[in-house]
Amino acid sequence: MDRFIIGGGRRLKGKVRISGAKNAVLPIMAASIIARERSLLTNVPQLADVRTMMELFNHLGIGVRLKGNRLEIDPSGLDRYDAPYEIVKRMRASIYVLGGLIARLGKAVVSLPGGCAIGPRPIDLHLKGLSELGVEINLSRGYIHARARRMRGKEIFLEGPKGTSVGATINVMLAATRAKGKTVIYPAACEPEVIDTARFLKKMGVRITGEGTHRLVVEGGRPVSGARHRVIPDRIEAGTDAVAAAITKGDVVLEGCCPDHLTVVIEKLREIGVEVKAKNRTLRVKAEGRPGPTEIVVAPYPGFPTDMQAQFMALLSLSRGTSVIVETIFENRFMQAVELMRMGARISIEGNT
Repeated sequence: MDRFIIGGGRRLKGKVRISGAKNAVLPIMAASIIARERSLLTNVPQLADVRTMMELFNHLGIGVRLKGNRLEIDPSGLDRYDAPYEIVKRMRASIYVLGGLIARLGKAVVSLPGGCAIGPRPIDLHLKGLSELGVEINLSRGYIHARARRMRGKEIFLEGPKGTSVGATINVMLAATRAKGKTVIYPAACEPEVIDTARFLKKMGVRITGEGTHRLVVEGGRPVSGARHRVIPDRIEAGTDAVAAAITKGDVVLEGCCPDHLTVVIEKLREIGVEVKAKNRTLRVKAEGRPGPTEIVVAPYPGFPTDMQAQFMALLSLSRGTSVIVETIFENRFMQAVELMRMGARISIEGNT
């Protein structure tokens, strides 16, 4: 079993460079396959998920080469349209090839991704959006069978019970590059990772407007080509490092990040007494003494990110007073609370609070 051995009690100080965003590079990789020419991605993080996507690309006949943080993708040899369970089960983001394969080949057979440790994460919205574009969808023996005979752009309502969906927005945006006419996705997810994927598609020649708003417009049916793109910094990695500095009463400079993507996280850190200074693409996080209490309600971007909830729970376990955290997006995402309680934290859970 994998484990981390942590020697605590030390004040963190110094500089750290933030990696490229995992949640941006994976859909961008899927977007690259809609062209026949090579694409080059830089600032690619060295992660197992990236290598899993590369393994899937190899299965599909797509050439990939990762050297340092540079990833070259050659989709000219694409000769398959299936994403097998053995690969998809290891990484939910494999589902992004569904939209990419539909855009390139007009067909795809992709394993259902299933659930994960933080509760069920259905892809109903993905399939609903694709169906409205004219894609024929059939589910059989755990696989999605998709075929696009005639795709036409239209206005697609894409809101689920928990609000907007990053994955559904991206998959429909990818598939819409094949549809004739304009596709309007509403309400579209506004996360930086959606924006970065849209910017990559625009470099490929796709006409897209409204990225970063709830009304995303894609003009499909246009020729595309490969592109060169630098992946945005990982806002969750930056936020996690910032919280680590606060927990240890440290003084840490985060380099190569994007403070604009961390507005609500920075506001919460300042609210509880942590000093945060933003300048260009750096953040300096300095803490002295115990943090104060606060209230956090998780929400889609630009709200407080669910991926920062656990880190803030650890930080607020040290605060002077009672803090409240409400998780509105995922079920079973308070699993860390039990382990923090074993370490001496005083935490009570009632439903999603």
